[in-house]
Amino acid sequence: MEWNRRADEAQAALGRFFWNDAIDMFNIETPCPDGACNTIFHYWWMAHAVDALTDGYLRTGEMGYVVRLERLYDGLLRRNGGAFPNELYDDMEWMAIAWLRAYGATGIERFKEAALILWEDIKTGWNDHMGGGIAWQKSQLDYKNTPANAPAVILAARLHRELGGEEYLDWALRIYEWQKSHLVDPDSGFVWDGMNRTGDGAIDKDWKFTYCQGVYIGAGVELYRITGDEAYLQDAIRTAEATRSELADNATGLFPDEGDGDGGLFKGILVRYLAELAKEAPARSAAEGLLLGNASALWSRGRDAKRQLFHTDWSSPPAERVTLSTQLSAVMLLERAAELEKSGLEEASA
Repeated sequence: MEWNRRADEAQAALGRFFWNDAIDMFNIETPCPDGACNTIFHYWWMAHAVDALTDGYLRTGEMGYVVRLERLYDGLLRRNGGAFPNELYDDMEWMAIAWLRAYGATGIERFKEAALILWEDIKTGWNDHMGGGIAWQKSQLDYKNTPANAPAVILAARLHRELGGEEYLDWALRIYEWQKSHLVDPDSGFVWDGMNRTGDGAIDKDWKFTYCQGVYIGAGVELYRITGDEAYLQDAIRTAEATRSELADNATGLFPDEGDGDGGLFKGILVRYLAELAKEAPARSAAEGLLLGNASALWSRGRDAKRQLFHTDWSSPPAERVTLSTQLSAVMLLERAAELEKSGLEEASA
């Protein structure tokens, strides 16, 4: 269980170098003496921290992850003024997806309630600008992008699976159709970032981000699981192949370095949903090979072996300073590798 041990070590480093007892949240970088680095509240980074802690709990069953999830819930509420909603629809979607997963793993009711409160706010982002879709933020309702729509499909689909109710599925299908018809290249399946950002109706086709591919793959997988419609799975497989050919290094298969700010999270989101595709179509996509190749490079070359901290470039070691976004992506990749390892062992013993 080599990947299991590696995921343990990365999770331990996440707690040791980033957790801040004084605020019940993670510091946004390390080193961060006395929490001085926390000049910005990275709400959406903390959502992925919820997801990473849930990963650890699902893999190990260790209650320490649940204790930290409960403390993080309290810390986030305090820092966000006593409520979870904010101005950015995509931020709220990441948070709702994460707390819904945490609820599914732990059964803690307030985690579910957070997801439902956020979902009610998220729906207000849908409007007729650009033919539909959910806006990126409340102050720019005519700018529509993949990060505000594909995750909404994932959330609505999972609410349907977790809680029942056709309304959730109706929303998932409606948002997916808008996303596919407006922000997916019909020739290749590559996912574009957004449209009408500057008010001219243009599509940002030059913004090529790993996480846009990941969330569309995840949306297709979730709808396939609910409906059994092969077309959704084919969409996901096609986009995964476009991701490999467009964004992965031709020689190594490694995903690109997208920086250590928000971009530090992008690859982690991609690998999370590639792993979901690998579960559903192991023989029909390159998802598993891509994941394990990137995980092997990260562990052998993209790691500070003394601290178990990681770089934005998964083929070279990090500097002294490491951002939370970067560490979370590494944790998510190693958790996916451990998940695939466990699945392979279970299949071999069946």
